[in-house]
Amino acid sequence: MKCPQCVYTNPEGVKFCISCGSIFSKAENGQQDPSSLFYEFATYVDMVPRFERSVEPKMRNIFSRVFRNHSMLEAERLFIVGTAITTPKIEEVTETWPKPWLFARIFLIGLIAFTGMHVGVSMFHNFNFIPGLIIIGAFAVPLTTLTFFWEMNAPQNIAFYQIVYIVLIGGILSMLVALVFFNILRNNINPITIGIIEELAKTAVVIYFVRNRKYKYILNGLLVGAAVGAGFAAFETAGYALRSLLTGSFESLYFTILWRSFLAPGGHVAWAALTGAAFCKVQGNDGFNLSLLLKPRFLLTFILVVAMHALWDVPIPGMAPYGQIILMVASWVIAIWMIRQGLKEISKKKDQLAINPPQ
Repeated sequence: MKCPQCVYTNPEGVKFCISCGSIFSKAENGQQDPSSLFYEFATYVDMVPRFERSVEPKMRNIFSRVFRNHSMLEAERLFIVGTAITTPKIEEVTETWPKPWLFARIFLIGLIAFTGMHVGVSMFHNFNFIPGLIIIGAFAVPLTTLTFFWEMNAPQNIAFYQIVYIVLIGGILSMLVALVFFNILRNNINPITIGIIEELAKTAVVIYFVRNRKYKYILNGLLVGAAVGAGFAAFETAGYALRSLLTGSFESLYFTILWRSFLAPGGHVAWAALTGAAFCKVQGNDGFNLSLLLKPRFLLTFILVVAMHALWDVPIPGMAPYGQIILMVASWVIAIWMIRQGLKEISKKKDQLAINPPQ
């Protein structure tokens, strides 16, 4: 069927245009809406009583499902959402505060793989394990953090394939953009310029991905930003790890990977997620416009992120590790607040649709 907005020819049965993201009505797709796989999944997994459903965060409950037993079917159903057919309508999104659990399994898998690589190098002295050791060590925690944001993306409108694409392409693009800026300002490199350059590079790439009207929710910006930040953080850690090995020893390699992995959730991943969420918040249903970058709600978030990044790199006594840990906690306090705002946004949209249903 052809999209009335961009005239792109879509396959039958899709709920939104694959090209521009415009949502099709029942009349446009010529059929009744099929049963939502997402809604089935939400009903199957989320057994919270209706009177407990709320968009208000309950910190004691967010991680309540991490240590429960989960079947392979539950994990598989998580990976089928986000396509043109399986993306739920906003009316089908449950208002329950998400309870992620898959991210913990991703971390455990990464830890087991990293341990195996470590045994191959340290016990068997096989240097063929070193590339795998660096790659797994660099990606394990950023991908774990990204999976958490993916599970918190209540609209479930971004496919896993798209996330992998953003991690790889967004990560390398943001690093290349940062290198261009570094080359321009090579005579004025300091913690402040580093913070501005790297956050500006990541923000530019995040905006490139979320300019599509399909990704219009705050939680979408949070997820896409986290994906770009995860790619940036993982590639950067891999580079630092290799440099530590070439100029130092295996002990310095392990220290670099472990310390940067410990701090990864509160660094590039969280900072890019915050700017992505702030941009989607000001963009809303509108298309991209340069004037959006000057809106206070986005600009203040970007300045805050740059300030935290600059403080992170300031070589003052106590900043590493205590100051960096404090900044990591602060980043996550703001991220949780952004998630709360994102869930309230969805709740408000559902209320608006209930009052004024689409014709």
